Amino acid sequence: MNVAMSLAAGLGLAAACGFRVFVPLLAVSVAAREGYAPLSAGFAWLGSDAALIAFASATILEIIAYYVPWLDHALDVVATPAAVIAGMVTSASVITDVPPLLKWTAVVIGGGGVAALVQGSTVALRIGSTATTGGLGNALIATAELVASIVTSTLAVLIPLAAGLGALIFAWIVYRGTRRLLSRSSQPSR
Repeated sequence: MNVAMSLAAGLGLAAACGFRVFVPLLAVSVAAREGYAPLSAGFAWLGSDAALIAFASATILEIIAYYVPWLDHALDVVATPAAVIAGMVTSASVITDVPPLLKWTAVVIGGGGVAALVQGSTVALRIGSTATTGGLGNALIATAELVASIVTSTLAVLIPLAAGLGALIFAWIVYRGTRRLLSRSSQPSR
C-alpha cells in the first residue's frame, strides 16, 4: 500500500470510529484476516481470532446500546474518549511503509483528531435531537451513525482514497458550520 493510500485508509477508519467505536476495529480485523488490509508492525493482533470475537461482540453490544433511550447518552460519555483511542489504533494499524514521524503525526493529529471531530458532531446531534424530539429521533440518528460507520469502514478498506477524502470533506463542513454558528452567536442581538 503506498503512502497516500495508507494515510487515507487511516483517516477513513478514524472517521468511522467517530460514528461507532467498534465497527471499524471489526472491519480492520476482518480485512486483515482476509488479506485486504496489511497491518503495521505490532498490530498483527488485530487479525487474531480473539480480536475478531472481541470486536464482533463489542460491535453488537454497542449497536444495541445506542437504541436504548437513556443509555445512548451515557454511552456517548464513554464513547468520546474511546473513539479517539480507537481512531488512533485503527489508523496506526493500517498506516504502513511511512516514516515514523509522519506516521505518528498522522495517527495522533489526523486519526485522533478526525475521530474526535466526528464523535463530537454526533454527540451534538444527539443532544439536539433529544432537545427537539424528546429522544424520539435518537433511533434514527443511531441508525444513520451505524450506516455511516459501516460505509466509511468499508470504503477505507476497499477504496481508501474515497474514505480519506470523505473524512477531510466532513471535517471541512464541520469547521465551516462551527465558524458560522460562532459568528452568529457573537453578533449583538437586535
